[in-house]
Amino acid sequence: MAIVPSADSYERMRVNRAFAEKLADRGDVVYGLSTGVGVRKKTAVDRKHMVQFQERMVLEHATGQGKAMDPVVVRASAVCLLNSICAGRTNIRPAIARRLSERLCDAESRPLRPVPKYGTTGMGDVTPLAHLSRDLVYLATDATHPEMDLAAGEALPLIAQSSVATAQAAIALHEAIALLKQMNVLAALDVEAYAANPAPYCVRAEALRPYAGHKLALGTLQACLKGGELYSTPNEKQRHLQSPLTFRTVAGVLGAAYDALAFCEQQVGIELNAHQQNPMSLMEDDKMITSGHFDMQAIAQAMDFARLALAPCLTTQVERSVKMLQARDTGLPDGLAHPDDHGAMGHGLSEILWPLQAMGTEARLLAVQMVSAEVGSGGMAEGVEDRLTMAGLAAERLRKFVDLAHRCLAISTTISCQAIDLRGCRLSDGLARVHGRVREHVAVMGAGDPPPASLETLVDALVGGKLLCVREGKC
Repeated sequence: MAIVPSADSYERMRVNRAFAEKLADRGDVVYGLSTGVGVRKKTAVDRKHMVQFQERMVLEHATGQGKAMDPVVVRASAVCLLNSICAGRTNIRPAIARRLSERLCDAESRPLRPVPKYGTTGMGDVTPLAHLSRDLVYLATDATHPEMDLAAGEALPLIAQSSVATAQAAIALHEAIALLKQMNVLAALDVEAYAANPAPYCVRAEALRPYAGHKLALGTLQACLKGGELYSTPNEKQRHLQSPLTFRTVAGVLGAAYDALAFCEQQVGIELNAHQQNPMSLMEDDKMITSGHFDMQAIAQAMDFARLALAPCLTTQVERSVKMLQARDTGLPDGLAHPDDHGAMGHGLSEILWPLQAMGTEARLLAVQMVSAEVGSGGMAEGVEDRLTMAGLAAERLRKFVDLAHRCLAISTTISCQAIDLRGCRLSDGLARVHGRVREHVAVMGAGDPPPASLETLVDALVGGKLLCVREGKC
């Protein structure tokens, strides 16, 4: 896939670079352009050592530790970095942007080098971007793309942006939104499997509780249930006059999460195109000034908020699955065992609740551990670098939450489909297709069968977002 700056972007970079060189030539004192960085912020850099200074700045900050980051995050970080440069405020030459573009376009045949996982603090991704910049700029690709030298003021904007945290957040939020949509469809499967009363999902409810997310959740439930046997059964003939709250309030719980993630999406969308570096190049005012725009507090909070919003959805999901295995509640065999499994020998799916409860609990613990509370770094750089946001960690925890939730959904979906098969209820065309896709991965549990030993293919199908889905108002 080609990732190429526009002609307008190259022109903005050219104008910005000429401005940076003008300030350097006239002797303006600018952090990272004419001075050192960190504790050396007051030390002027001799112009004859400028190229060596840029190279050392990159190499000496490449101090990351641990295993490699997800390659998807590394590539997305490079794209975010290039996008920031294209805005024409980084003092970086068009030639460097062209080199980054060519390297990204070449990445399919020659993947980007690994970047160590530990090092970013959410206050400019100095450490991981130093590793990434070594690959993007300094390492020769072939005879036509030799190693490049950085000019005055180019090293700092390459490594002191928040491209990694931004990329992590964008990927995590995309996965979280896809998860929520699948939870919405699975909630409809649960309603059918439990024979819950569908009255709370009526069309009138949209107007009486007009949250945007509530309307969206209700619309999905209605699209999935309409045309099925349960939805057309009169209220007085429903099995449950009042279903448990985890069924009855599902639209409100999911709807609140939709609204929360919409806010988070807005925040991440702004950050994707926001200025993130220090100093701030103001050509309009003929100066460069100090800046704190690399602070990722908004993103750290959004990632925490996303986990908090999704946690009740997962909690209610697990609780519905627990109820699904109780004969008292469903009128089906305990554990949804096959009717021919008589006596104490057949546990059905009951024992699969242990991993479901374990993973659900672990995910909820990730949700309640807030990352965005301010963390100080003490006396680094003579006390100037005294703040962290750990936005990347907040995004990583959201991705971990989503991974655990997908595994919970695989178990819950297996339970729901078993109940539907035992109940023999007629589903809407959309839910029937969903049920059929699930059965491609997990067979019906027959008499004498143990619970499924592995649900990995079902998990993979859920992660892809194609198993439980709604398209254009139809399930």
